[in-house]
Amino acid sequence: MTAATYDVVAIGNAIVDILSQAEDSFIEEIGVAKGSMQLMFSPQEADALYAKMGPGREVSGGSAANTVAGIAAMGGKCAFIGQVADDQLGTVFAHDIRAAGVDFGTEVRSGDPTTARCLIFVTPDGQRTMNTFLGASQFLPASALDEGVIASGAILYLEGYLWDPEEPRAAMRKAIDIARANGRKVAFTLSDVFCISRHGGDFRQLIADGLIDILFANENELLALCEKDEFEAAIEHISGKVPLLVVTRSEKGAIALTGGERVAVGAEPIEKVVDTTGAGDLFAAGFLHGQAKGLGVEASLRLGAICAAEIIQHYGARPEADLKALVDKVLG
Repeated sequence: MTAATYDVVAIGNAIVDILSQAEDSFIEEIGVAKGSMQLMFSPQEADALYAKMGPGREVSGGSAANTVAGIAAMGGKCAFIGQVADDQLGTVFAHDIRAAGVDFGTEVRSGDPTTARCLIFVTPDGQRTMNTFLGASQFLPASALDEGVIASGAILYLEGYLWDPEEPRAAMRKAIDIARANGRKVAFTLSDVFCISRHGGDFRQLIADGLIDILFANENELLALCEKDEFEAAIEHISGKVPLLVVTRSEKGAIALTGGERVAVGAEPIEKVVDTTGAGDLFAAGFLHGQAKGLGVEASLRLGAICAAEIIQHYGARPEADLKALVDKVLG
């Protein structure tokens, strides 16, 4: 096996987030479960909801893209594969991820639909409710994969959000085959309970087939995946089925299970939760960065907690503080 050129190669939705503050009553009015994600299936639907938003702020996003942007901010070497359209938002996304230090060479898609966008409403308690139009990102074909890039990444990181459309699902299956054929690890994030409700069978099969080396979930996603009502029952159910399981638990911190060992860390202290958008993405960034650099599970969990704490103290899912300096300071 040749040495890896990249620490992490990620495949995910290429999205531009539009964030706006909103009251709980507005979330009820639009009929979306607070703190969840719903899909919008047409640009007209997205336009109609956008018209109801208050003043917004555009920040490049996408779950896996946020993760590799975070790793790059810590000094890691990353690449991202995702589909944008030949439009203004596509140009914004491409500029931002490259400016973050991530290699991005996926060919732009011409014609409709537009680049993906996510309308995010942030309530006073910092909870984010997401409304996503997948646009061009849902048409990422297997032919767009750079096999050389995937083969040269120590870890291939995939997001559950992108599993929904048929074309990128086929692309991710091909990417898994490429990574495993080259002796690389495959990490997968369940992304949202919504994804599990639609594709839980596929996710369970990936695990059963031994195709996932590192699985990320939050507490609710784990319960949904394991079809359990109790956290410990879910842990017992999945223990041993995946080599490394990482579960985030908001203010309760995070745990990891590997080789029969259970490791836990607490959440990092913060002054105020401003916006939880990207908390899981940046937790994954810290953890994967630690793993790519050869750190132990506990240290990797700590890095994840540090990165998550930074992201929830400001708007948007891309780091604003010097993550490398923050991590170096905390870990010594």
